[in-house]
Amino acid sequence: MASIAAAKHLLVKRAFSSSTIAPATNVSGPSNASRMLLNKAPIPLVGQRAAMRMVDLGKRAASSSGGPAMVTVRDALNQAMAEEMERDEAVFLMGEEVAQYNGAYKVSRGLLDKFGDKRVVDTPITEAGFAGLCVGAALAGLKPICEFMTFNFAMQAIDQIINSGAKTFYMSGGTQPCNVTFRGPNGAAAGVGAQHSQDYSAWYGAIPGLKVISPYSSEDAKGLLKAAIRDPNVTVFLENEIMYGDAFEMSEEAQSPDFVIPIGKAKIERAGTDVTLVAHSRNVWFCLEAAEILAKENISAEVINLRTIKPMDVPAIVKSVKKTNRIVSVDAGFPAFGFGSEIAAQIMESEAFDYLDAPVERVTGAEVPTPYAIELENLAFPTTDVVVRAAKKALYLPY
Repeated sequence: MASIAAAKHLLVKRAFSSSTIAPATNVSGPSNASRMLLNKAPIPLVGQRAAMRMVDLGKRAASSSGGPAMVTVRDALNQAMAEEMERDEAVFLMGEEVAQYNGAYKVSRGLLDKFGDKRVVDTPITEAGFAGLCVGAALAGLKPICEFMTFNFAMQAIDQIINSGAKTFYMSGGTQPCNVTFRGPNGAAAGVGAQHSQDYSAWYGAIPGLKVISPYSSEDAKGLLKAAIRDPNVTVFLENEIMYGDAFEMSEEAQSPDFVIPIGKAKIERAGTDVTLVAHSRNVWFCLEAAEILAKENISAEVINLRTIKPMDVPAIVKSVKKTNRIVSVDAGFPAFGFGSEIAAQIMESEAFDYLDAPVERVTGAEVPTPYAIELENLAFPTTDVVVRAAKKALYLPY
């Protein structure tokens, strides 16, 4: 694991010293480092993503004049932690490189300077150790935010998350809460191999005692992370590495320190009448793109951003299916025993089953360890085209 961290440092160093990155569009206020990178010739996509995730191209627009602002997912998460640490002295951040390095993905940028090394704590590369420390601190009444450099590394700490954290409230007869938020990137990034590309939403979603969140937009990220930090239960907050630099419009309301999104409430990103597309995290974007393509063929698709894996907003899904009579679930996990399987079971066990005019369709990751080669990796996960074909299949149209 030490070699992995060293390799990441080397990757970033090379990205800033010798890599070349294609010009980006629709970004505001790039830093000097960004401008240096953007003025050079393009490099392959995998290297581009690896370098760009460390460069803040999506600087947050000034919001002092009021109104909506473009905010990256990275900055939204940073705002959420800063606001909650300011609001409650019991909140602290712990993890690998979160302090002096400002976070492996710069999510904790500036927090060490603002709150000091007692509340923003760098750790050795020992996930089981610092995850257990965070659980213990939570049992003692503090409210730790435990950052994993990737949830793939959290496999080293899964005993602490599940057995020490998630089960304690029940096993203590409801007398011992454990307010800890485990957060970090989840799922595939780009060219990082099978061991570092897994989606853990179904893994943690199966565990009683855990709340599992998987945000899509900047508003989701900020509002739900604040809710997770305040929630007295163990919360697993699954981010997406590729989306850290993506900018979304954030409403004036969402920019307020008082903005919180309730855990367990889905959002209708696009209303429709012919077919329901339900997804979480980055796959919401593929669904929205698919809905645009389907609209050109006079097919009205409703897109549900689930936002929370557990508790799942089943009533929102049922309500949509009763309107559209068809549903496609989209996620990047493995197909067996996964997110899509749970959606299908929930539909079958609810009144929505009587409204179906076609079987539930699932779009998932491939039943294979994620390939390293980019050509194969691109075939292993959902795409807009695959979602379009699944929707047409549910509508009994040629696909």
